[in-house]
Amino acid sequence: MKETKTNTDFKLREIQLSDATDIFNIIDRDREYLREWLPFVDITKKTEDTEAFIRLVKSKGTEHDEVYVILSGEKIAGLISYKGKDKFNHKIEIGYWLAKNLQGNGFVTRSCILLINNAFEFMGMNRVQIKVGVKNKKSAAVPKRLNFTFEGIERDGEYLNGVYIDLEVYSVLKRDWNKTKTGYEAF
Repeated sequence: MKETKTNTDFKLREIQLSDATDIFNIIDRDREYLREWLPFVDITKKTEDTEAFIRLVKSKGTEHDEVYVILSGEKIAGLISYKGKDKFNHKIEIGYWLAKNLQGNGFVTRSCILLINNAFEFMGMNRVQIKVGVKNKKSAAVPKRLNFTFEGIERDGEYLNGVYIDLEVYSVLKRDWNKTKTGYEAF
């Protein structure tokens, strides 16, 4: 999925090295807000840290996350990615974050729809999952809105700010998505 244009005020495209400064500036500006749920915030101290991350995910010859920028107009609003692709078992996870001032516009929900459709229709996946920190109500609202199934709690699933936190695990299967996605195609 190189670039996805939509009929709305946003689009997705693959992350590029030239995005590093803008992404770092969002992280730096929203540092206190984002660090509550994102483990990479405290180790992202300068633009070069963001550049190193982008180089890693774009490197050839190894399998890494597929990372996309969420654009509001031409401005970077956040990131969304495929994580932990398991080709053998046909499953994948989606992770995301958004700038604080651009939340509440449906960007993450609509971006997830595009990635879910792509995973099922073009990547041969059977299962898509989203994990969110327990008590992260805003992030958990996305899989709930998309009719994912809550599967339970992954205890100590993430190391965040010096402590282990539990994660809520949500999933949708291809057969269920095909039944429930009506109404989302317009995105």
